[in-house]
Amino acid sequence: MIKKGVIVLMAAAMLAACSSVPVTGRKQLNLLPESQMIGMSLTAYSDFLSQNPPMPSSDNQTQMVQRIGNRMAKEVEAYLADQGASKRVEGFQWEFNLVDDPTINAWCMPGGKVVVYTGIMKVAEDEEGLAVIMGHEIAHAIARHGNERMSQGLAVAAGGITLAVAMNEKPGFTRDLFLQSYGLASGLGVLAFSRKHESEADKMGLIFMAMAGYNPEAAPKFWERMKAMSGGGAPPEFLSTHPSHDTRVENLTKWIPEAKKYYKPSN
Repeated sequence: MIKKGVIVLMAAAMLAACSSVPVTGRKQLNLLPESQMIGMSLTAYSDFLSQNPPMPSSDNQTQMVQRIGNRMAKEVEAYLADQGASKRVEGFQWEFNLVDDPTINAWCMPGGKVVVYTGIMKVAEDEEGLAVIMGHEIAHAIARHGNERMSQGLAVAAGGITLAVAMNEKPGFTRDLFLQSYGLASGLGVLAFSRKHESEADKMGLIFMAMAGYNPEAAPKFWERMKAMSGGGAPPEFLSTHPSHDTRVENLTKWIPEAKKYYKPSN
């Protein structure tokens, strides 16, 4: 009877953790409290900025990052409210920073903490190109992809222990797992899972940029530029945590008609 009761409780917990990703409607299972994920992100974010001071607000590129971010966050929150999904951004305090780093990269942690590296600005070229990047990163946070990755990591590597227990008994492992959940993963089994998230963020980001008044037709062009800059040096898709450039261009082009339904050109 005890075992049966435990199974019932676990099933109830998993049912409660089930939700649908906005825009795509994909069912997902997040076993970790998002409030705790946001708490962990604040520590990691603060540590990062202490070692990588953001560019000043007087910088033109910083102003562009913040302008796009604030506009997009406002439209995304309005969309989620209309869909009855405002809980997705509960506890979010949006912040958009540009750091001086030649790496072609950007990321968004739980709670709406977005960082763009100066290295990616040369690929963005203009405001619409940058909106492609920021829409994609914001989508990761809205879709709670990091929570999914970390839930899977705790289930596989730590025997399914709770986040609270993991933080108490295995703080180093838990911190590394958190950071890995928002960066590169290892092992082909996890890589395929990550590519699914990347494609979902591409689609959501395309729609988010359209909502904010940026032409979604800029997205395939951005990835064409990324492909050209890679010089054919990208790894095979099955060994990459991201879809190939060609796959992204093909998918984004296919999704443009849907994104255009949300497109509200800015004045």
